[in-house]
Amino acid sequence: MIKIDHVSKTYDAAQALTDINLEIAEGTCFGLVGPNGAGKSTLMKILAGIILDFDGDMFFNGHGVSNERMFIKKQIGYIPQDICLEETLTARDNLLLFGHLYGLSGKKLHERIEAVLEQIGLTNRSKDVVLSFSGGMKRRLNIGCALLHEPAVIIMDEPTVGIDPQSRNSIFTIIKQLKAAGSTIIYSSHYMEEVEQLCDSVGLIDKGRVVEGGQMQELLERHGKPSLFISGDAIGPKSLEPLTAMKKGDGYLVNSEDPMATLEQLIASLRSQDIKPKRLELYYPRLEDIFFTLTGTQLRDV
Repeated sequence: MIKIDHVSKTYDAAQALTDINLEIAEGTCFGLVGPNGAGKSTLMKILAGIILDFDGDMFFNGHGVSNERMFIKKQIGYIPQDICLEETLTARDNLLLFGHLYGLSGKKLHERIEAVLEQIGLTNRSKDVVLSFSGGMKRRLNIGCALLHEPAVIIMDEPTVGIDPQSRNSIFTIIKQLKAAGSTIIYSSHYMEEVEQLCDSVGLIDKGRVVEGGQMQELLERHGKPSLFISGDAIGPKSLEPLTAMKKGDGYLVNSEDPMATLEQLIASLRSQDIKPKRLELYYPRLEDIFFTLTGTQLRDV
């Protein structure tokens, strides 16, 4: 459905995006993941038609953004990372405002407002001013404002930043419902576990470049060689020699082509040193581990 074709973006002397090429299938959830400052929001704003000055092109079902921008923008619902609501108005009045901006009116607008309020779980709070809402409720209303015109493509830029687990689960439910209804979702996050849970395919981006991409399961299988995880008070690189260990959280990962043989070797070595680990287990790399392997850096908040 969506093809991003050699897209680059420069801010003055800073290169924000470099030669981005991605394809996103219709009716799927695509995850764009990487650390803050990697270029995710810039790419999202280009997709949404907010940033107009860039190199390359994008195509929505064969329609090029460069030549048919207004036609494409009508098919997109954009949820920015920053909450864009008028907090002195009620939830319903915010939806009315955004509905008019999308060109909706009359019976159709009111029907869509009722449907969206139910979808985001705010029907009972529709007459309350947004100032009284929790962060999670504001996030849900922010999403609702982008759904009024029933867009085919929904762009979500870090929609779960700074909210509690219950609100995060509510947003996950909304996303799954949208996907089941046939919407195409582009989901940006630096929370890798969210992307693994929600997305069918993924693009890993760092320093303005796509470092890897593809179907989620294929990506995990391609890069996900099992290893050993070990932790404990006396565990460190020296006690794990001659095995090569990489720090992870409160322990270490030991990579191996034959994890079971390495496990036997590791247990024998620890016994000879009279060391008892707190944890020792097989570990299957996840998306964040793959990102580290490809870039040499952990996801970072910068």
